[in-house]
Amino acid sequence: QVQFVETGGGLVQAGGSLRLSCAASRGTISMHTMGWYRQAPGKQREMVATILSGGNTNYRDSVKGRFTISRDNAKNTMYLQMNNLKPEDTAVYYCKDFTNPAYWGQGTQVTVSS
Repeated sequence: QVQFVETGGGLVQAGGSLRLSCAASRGTISMHTMGWYRQAPGKQREMVATILSGGNTNYRDSVKGRFTISRDNAKNTMYLQMNNLKPEDTAVYYCKDFTNPAYWGQGTQVTVSS
């Protein structure tokens, strides 16, 4: 099954930007619906954005206009560009392959200070 390594997280001040990467291995993701999820302390995991194999995207309302999900099938990698970050974006971010819903990677921590 496809496995992922999420990178790009870190500590940033409010208003700053980060770019998360999700590198896939042990398989190709080019035909898969993919997404980014996040989980803040004490909260349930929530969907942030999804992208179909054809490139159509969907975002949760709170990140629309600030986050951009994309994919590079040649590199077998998905991205999440996050701009104008807010403290409420603080969470562990996970990439998701909807063809294997039970699998979760280790995630990458994003911390936004006010």
